[in-house]
Amino acid sequence: MMGTAERVDAVLRAGTAPGLHAVVVMRGGEVVVEHYGEGVDQRITEEPRHVVFDRDTPHDVRSITKSVVALLYGVALCDGLVPSPEAGLVQQFPEYPDLVADPGRAHLTVEHALTMTLGLDWNEDVPYTSDANSELAMELAPDRYRFVLERPVIEEAGTRWRYCGGASALLGGLIERGAGEPLPEYAAKVLFEPLGITGAEWTKGTDGVAMAAAGLRLRPLDLAALGRLVLGDGLGIVPVRWVREMTRPRVVIDGPFRYGYQWYVNTGDRPWVEAIGNGGQRLLVVPDEELVVAVTAGEYNEQQVSATAVLDAVLDR
Repeated sequence: MMGTAERVDAVLRAGTAPGLHAVVVMRGGEVVVEHYGEGVDQRITEEPRHVVFDRDTPHDVRSITKSVVALLYGVALCDGLVPSPEAGLVQQFPEYPDLVADPGRAHLTVEHALTMTLGLDWNEDVPYTSDANSELAMELAPDRYRFVLERPVIEEAGTRWRYCGGASALLGGLIERGAGEPLPEYAAKVLFEPLGITGAEWTKGTDGVAMAAAGLRLRPLDLAALGRLVLGDGLGIVPVRWVREMTRPRVVIDGPFRYGYQWYVNTGDRPWVEAIGNGGQRLLVVPDEELVVAVTAGEYNEQQVSATAVLDAVLDR
């Protein structure tokens, strides 16, 4: 029977993960697979270019950024810097008095943002190269927070999961306001440096605000360190209670596939939690097996065949 490293190597030799840039696998806190490749990559605000990757090369993690923001929210909440999940959401943005006074939005809470159940008109099903994509439209808007909060209400909040980068942007904004400093600086101080992560980068929008929905760049080893933190109930860096609340299944996406606070949760026979980003960026944590898998790839706006092939090999499925 092949082991994890042998199964991953078989995928690489077979060429079934053509867009793979890197994979790091940890079991029991030890790195058992660490592979780097090369290929076309694209920083979210730049043109594609060919990159030869090694362990020191940062990579866009795209929407894994959302899951990192959730970790930061837990730290800020513990320090009394941000409102509780039960708090009203629009009320946290008093600079928009017309929205605060709108009775149709008064029921929105921070938890609705954490679970992406805001009930607002938001569409990220079209490519991220189109201004019909709500997240891209938010980045092009003169005021990202107002853009999100003023979207038409189309259903009752808390009833259905609808993928929404705007929700993550609002959470990032709440952290910045409470901490009194930009999100990258706060993240470095309370999360990255305590974990030994020193090379994190955070792409900013044209307004100079760090992109809380998709702007983070990390090394694959750094991604794995974040997975180890989740596996270890926060490692004393993020409050234990928050990690458990964050990874608790709250909203049904499809069958056993659920959503917690900005993290995906599988409630099937093999429970796991996962952060997922466009292009094949994946951070998988399987608590019962003390397993962490970090994958980076370059299949942006495509089927994530490379990440799927590698994860299938690691999980032997």
